Amino acid sequence: QVQLVESGGGSVQPGGSLRLSCAASGWPFSSYSMGWFRQAPGKEREGVAGIDTDGSIRYTDSVKGRFTISKDNAKNTLYLQMNSLKPEDTAMYYCAGRPHSFRYGGAWSQTTTYAYWGQGTQVTVSS
Repeated sequence: QVQLVESGGGSVQPGGSLRLSCAASGWPFSSYSMGWFRQAPGKEREGVAGIDTDGSIRYTDSVKGRFTISKDNAKNTLYLQMNSLKPEDTAMYYCAGRPHSFRYGGAWSQTTTYAYWGQGTQVTVSS
């Protein structure tokens, strides 16, 4: 059974940092492409960052230079390092995975690209 469990969310002041983790089980993690999404109240879920099976990475423009996605295949864990956080980063953050490369169809930033989702972890940025 495939399972994704996020952790690391919390409340921080603007300019602060958080590192989100997503522990995966039940699949060959190295063969999966992965993504981080977020959803603020009243808004659609949006793609934040994606990492393909070959390690290639993409970010949405609003987080470039501040967020870093990484994947540790030995630990079956996906990370999102978030620096210089802003109030507009406040959202529920989700990790997602699919069992093959983005090259086989589907954009990294679309929710329909992914087969598996975690339950989410809340990030609140406020002074």
